Amino acid sequence: MKISVLIPTTGDIATVREHAAMADRLGYDSVNCSHIAARDSFTTLAGLAHLAPSVTLATAVAPIYHRSPASMAQTAATIDDLSGGRFRLGLGTGHRATMGGWHGQDIGNPVAEMREYVALVRALLAGDKLLAGDKPLSGGEPPAGQRWNSSFAFNGFKARADIPVYLAGLSPAMLRLAGEIADGVVLWACPASYVGDVVMREVAAGRARAGQGLAGFDICAAIPSAVIDDPAVAYQGIRAELHRYFGLPFYRAMFAQAGYEADIAAYDAAAGAAAQRAAISGAFIEDLCAIGKPADVAAGVARYRAAGATNPMITNITGTDLRPTLAAAVSA
Repeated sequence: MKISVLIPTTGDIATVREHAAMADRLGYDSVNCSHIAARDSFTTLAGLAHLAPSVTLATAVAPIYHRSPASMAQTAATIDDLSGGRFRLGLGTGHRATMGGWHGQDIGNPVAEMREYVALVRALLAGDKLLAGDKPLSGGEPPAGQRWNSSFAFNGFKARADIPVYLAGLSPAMLRLAGEIADGVVLWACPASYVGDVVMREVAAGRARAGQGLAGFDICAAIPSAVIDDPAVAYQGIRAELHRYFGLPFYRAMFAQAGYEADIAAYDAAAGAAAQRAAISGAFIEDLCAIGKPADVAAGVARYRAAGATNPMITNITGTDLRPTLAAAVSA
């Protein structure tokens, strides 16, 4: 059974390297880096390739609005080549606040724009001839030029055409799109109950739209995890992390669909950041996380597998040590 880990791109680089090498030794399927306001995820993964020589190296995830399709294809192909064909491209839309504030880019229709972006990146990796304007890309993909287009072509280098592409999914529409066009889905801050009740249904609908079943499709669900003697420390850390997500529209919609409307209401009614963090219920954290003794972490991973996750992804919780968690989770 597969299990993956997200390595934070924050903090001391020696620790980043240690965590990646440890995951490789323990037999993890992939080492993932998210694309946040820290180290660049792609550059970090390229730097870890020789320290983690067996695992898949993956972005979990990179927003499509910060790189053109040509730049994304070129970057993915380069890391894939440097790592001996071990790269996986995880893509997401990001959020309107960050895409606008950080990159000066507007998110229009995220599902339609993601569909077009992925089709173009794959065509570029495959070396397909692209047509501009309202003419379709080769292979029957949607028309180029609605948001993205490119005349880029690799010169003197051949990319691997079938670099896996995973999509970040929160909403039912994006989950269906992932099932239809991607090789897997990356789930972030999705409680296990949401995986079982919503993700599996919507991904299956997308797969059916493409004439396929769930076999071979990877469901990579992030699990904030910590082996720790005092769970209160981890609860404090995860509440600090979740605080910003409870203010983001895409996540708020998902939390509501997961049945945590009361948490959102309590968060909105709270006065000040400390009260907002405290408003995130223990029930929500227990549904989302795997915290406690090694057996508790293993049980949390097993809970996600039972919900449908084929590739649980361990993520570190602020204020905790990832190393004992890596060792415990791989035994689940």
